[in-house]
Amino acid sequence: MALFNKDGSFKILFVASEAAPFVKIGGLGEVMHSLPKALRKLGHDARVLVPKYATIDTAKYPLETELNNITVESGDKDPYGILVSNVLKYTSEDGGINYFLENMEYYEKRANVYGYSDDTVRWILLSKATLEFVKKSEWKPDLIVASDWQTGFIPNLVHADYKDDPVLSKIPVIFSIHNLKFQGMFDPRFVSEMDFDAGQAPVTDFFDERTKKLNGMRRGIMFADVINTVSPTYAREILTEEFGEGLDKLLNERKGMLFGILNGINTESLNPETDKDLAVNYSVKSLNKRLENQMALQKQFGLPATKGDVFVVGMVGRLDGQKGLDLVTQMLGPLMENINFQFVIIGEGDAGFRTYFEELKTKYPDRIGTHFSFDQRLPRMIFGGADAVLIPSKYEPSGLVQMEAMRYGCIPIVRKVGGLADSVDDFKPESPSADGEGTGFVFEKYDPFSLTIAVIRASELYRQKKEWEKLMKRAMVKDFSWEKSAQEYVKLFEMALRFHSES
Repeated sequence: MALFNKDGSFKILFVASEAAPFVKIGGLGEVMHSLPKALRKLGHDARVLVPKYATIDTAKYPLETELNNITVESGDKDPYGILVSNVLKYTSEDGGINYFLENMEYYEKRANVYGYSDDTVRWILLSKATLEFVKKSEWKPDLIVASDWQTGFIPNLVHADYKDDPVLSKIPVIFSIHNLKFQGMFDPRFVSEMDFDAGQAPVTDFFDERTKKLNGMRRGIMFADVINTVSPTYAREILTEEFGEGLDKLLNERKGMLFGILNGINTESLNPETDKDLAVNYSVKSLNKRLENQMALQKQFGLPATKGDVFVVGMVGRLDGQKGLDLVTQMLGPLMENINFQFVIIGEGDAGFRTYFEELKTKYPDRIGTHFSFDQRLPRMIFGGADAVLIPSKYEPSGLVQMEAMRYGCIPIVRKVGGLADSVDDFKPESPSADGEGTGFVFEKYDPFSLTIAVIRASELYRQKKEWEKLMKRAMVKDFSWEKSAQEYVKLFEMALRFHSES
């Protein structure tokens, strides 16, 4: 396959378990929508393939047949044809093509995307059917991008089962790691020696009992031409035992092929000048209008309006240990007793954390607001109305909240890990620049004292209104667009093609 098309553009097929707007459970779904779209704006033909789940709205997204009767097993191994699949196609308004793997047994009969005892079978079907589709399709990608453990079987299959295939053997496969922790249908920390998947044996048959023990993450890392993660710092962190989730030795063996590109955000929809979820729209030139959004936020959470006199801190995300909630629960009570600020939190998750915040709200009803069910308006209200957002994560491959908040002038208070370290610059009061330096407040050690100091630093600067406004402006003008990230991916694609041609 040629290293470049005549016009310098690439044909890229992204394969994943979810993609917005059709099906979105987490950050992966948003990436699978925004990154291909940004690549298309740069002139590349970027397409996405996901399963056709029962929840996909075919009235809103009408599908047409692209290819029927894709077989992934011989008839004697699939006598009832339950693995036979079809590929359907939807063309979006911007001309983007999205493919959907149709299979009644493994996708359309399921109410959820994840969480079934045969999930590994479902993802191997996605991987094999994708490769069979590429073989038979008139459209041939220059590169395939497989995302997370669910499609980590694609690079494995290309380099084993399809190594002599005249089409597939010529296509480089990039393996994209969004969260190393999830490796298969098991907790990688508690795998017995007998169940350990070293990744060297062939991918087992669909109905083999050993299939559910396969490690898609390990196999993706082992066989991909290039490996990328969703931030440069996370790419370095996963080479260590602390962040490597048991795969650090393998990653170090392949570190010459490991890269990190920070995720972007949708700057069109995340725009304080046009956002309909805000009480009042504003820009970097009219920050005085932002106060009305803070008052609307306080009203939403039943807190007294403070007219900019009290520091308002928000928290957006899962109630999960990974997000640093154990640090927050250790520092929030004592901090409430010692400095005057309001705190609002939204998210779903751990019942123990939820109980803690509810009890603290009872103690401080005028200073703490909570909402523990999904409401798509509330994150934007917090970004547009809170003064700061708290993200003290234990680890954070990329993180979107800090970038989304900065777009609205809501200052991030973050731990220096992963994508947080790559996107937030610590405020430096001694900066030689007249306009100051930094876009947020950063702490390193994972302990409640370090977090407390960061919050106090922020609250102290908040009292210096002119300095705080400069900080807000620096945060708001940072470029976190997907177009910027897409340009980095183009360089990655060029490397993958070069590496593959030399191997």
